[in-house]
Amino acid sequence: MTPTVVLVPDERGVSALAGIPHVRVVVYDPEGAQLPDGAEDAEVLVAHRLDPAESGPLFVQLPRLRTVQLFSAGVERWTNVVPEGVVVSNADRAHGGAVAEWVVAQLLAHVRDLAGYRIKQENRRWEAHRTGTLSGRGVLVFGAGDIGENLRRRLEPFGCTVTLVGRTARTGVVDFAQGRAVLGDRDVVILALPLDDSTVHLADAGFLATMKDGAVLINAGRGELVDTEALLGQCGRVHAILDVTDPEPLPVEHPLWTAPGVVVTPHAAGITDDVLDRCWAAAARKIAAHVATLRTGEAP
Repeated sequence: MTPTVVLVPDERGVSALAGIPHVRVVVYDPEGAQLPDGAEDAEVLVAHRLDPAESGPLFVQLPRLRTVQLFSAGVERWTNVVPEGVVVSNADRAHGGAVAEWVVAQLLAHVRDLAGYRIKQENRRWEAHRTGTLSGRGVLVFGAGDIGENLRRRLEPFGCTVTLVGRTARTGVVDFAQGRAVLGDRDVVILALPLDDSTVHLADAGFLATMKDGAVLINAGRGELVDTEALLGQCGRVHAILDVTDPEPLPVEHPLWTAPGVVVTPHAAGITDDVLDRCWAAAARKIAAHVATLRTGEAP
């Protein structure tokens, strides 16, 4: 059998894919203009550290390319960039646990007012005050995939009531219309959806106005899920915890940095010390499945 050529951006990819049969791994330089010998036969490209907007010249050198494997959960930056007939494969099930952990950490810090206690520590004030609690909070999660399921598993033990919202209703999941119908009753609203034409500015002026006073909006998906101008108009009435923003990166002069009730992190929810382990494991799983599909029906 002719092996499937897979391009990887570093030597770690060689070891990560070593156990997959019928694969020949070729290391390329994501910052280089020319590919190494043998790369022209590649059917799979692991696109870590590549800028999709500048990848056109690379694709010209890969006439047999069939799959672009990403390290991210979202694929929207690549779908209109790859050549026709090339599949964009995300790192599904790689980031849900880490992102959900970030959400829980931010929620606990918010309801227990850890920032307030840090200020008291800085001022050497031994002074307790009452805070909120996660117990009894109603949480609405727009997104019923990997992140949503991980959020439910992590939040319910704290006493939260978690409702997952997906495009279609199914066991344990309500649809968008049902989710919007209860939006105003929930204490916490989490956005964990992919970005496409149907989800851009999901959290618009009407959505945000429906949220109850003091509710928390968390965006762990994509910045464009939220209408930034509309959010700025609601800051102070609702709290916003944002790992992603629109625009991104957030310019130093942008009002979100100092808006009341807003916490911003720089798209860091999934960045943990094991992030590359998780990404390579997902890539290996997806590439193995791709190669197995190619081999179906092929003569030994």
